[in-house]
Amino acid sequence: MVGAPTDTFSFAASSPRQMRLGGNVHHMTKQPVTIDDHYTGEVSPGGPAQRRTIPGATIVKLSVGQMDNNTYLITDTATGKSLFIDAANEPDLLVSYLAENAPKLELIVTTHQHWDHWQGLEKVAGATGVPTAAHPLDAEPLPVTPARLLMEGDTVEIGELSFEVLHLSGHTPGSIALVLEEQGTGRHHVFTGDCLFPGGIGKTADHEKFTSLLDDVETKLFGRFGDDTVIYPGHGKDSTLGAERPHLGEWRERGW
Repeated sequence: MVGAPTDTFSFAASSPRQMRLGGNVHHMTKQPVTIDDHYTGEVSPGGPAQRRTIPGATIVKLSVGQMDNNTYLITDTATGKSLFIDAANEPDLLVSYLAENAPKLELIVTTHQHWDHWQGLEKVAGATGVPTAAHPLDAEPLPVTPARLLMEGDTVEIGELSFEVLHLSGHTPGSIALVLEEQGTGRHHVFTGDCLFPGGIGKTADHEKFTSLLDDVETKLFGRFGDDTVIYPGHGKDSTLGAERPHLGEWRERGW
């Protein structure tokens, strides 16, 4: 299935179809963010964030804006240092949220160039003074020039945490995922942007890009990591590689 212009996104849901959303910047009323420690992976704009505690780290998931963009704040338990993924929207909210919950924020990563994932980036980066990072193929459209360019196989060190960078080409030329290995267990947590969702891969513009993205996802994620690997997408609910693995052939056959 071919995609639409880059100012929309599409992701596969639990039902066998793609979903598309579009629109302008959504200015929501600034309210303090509450954090729920009962983690389900299902959050919504205007609602509480959710915190998952794993060995050595916490992962806080917060949705912002009318396109229901997920943001992720990962904090190293040992040092209190944090990484923030996708300053997507509602910058005033994000600035206060990060000031309260990430006093040792070290880096802001943008997973890809689509506008709905960086609408808050300029203001958040300016207010926090924290450097930003992205893949070089997706850096040019961003409102802030990345201080660090992330390539396939790079590592991002945040305190005692180490994130591996995977380049998953197809949704955009420079889409990346970040992989965190859980301390002491070997379980992996993968922040996939718009490359992998429950029910399928992200939208692509043509068959060549679809094949590129599915090949990368199949090789670099399903081919390397176990079924207990948690997938944290750019929109919507979480999943695991085990839940999605049986459907790889179906995705390839349907073409989206």
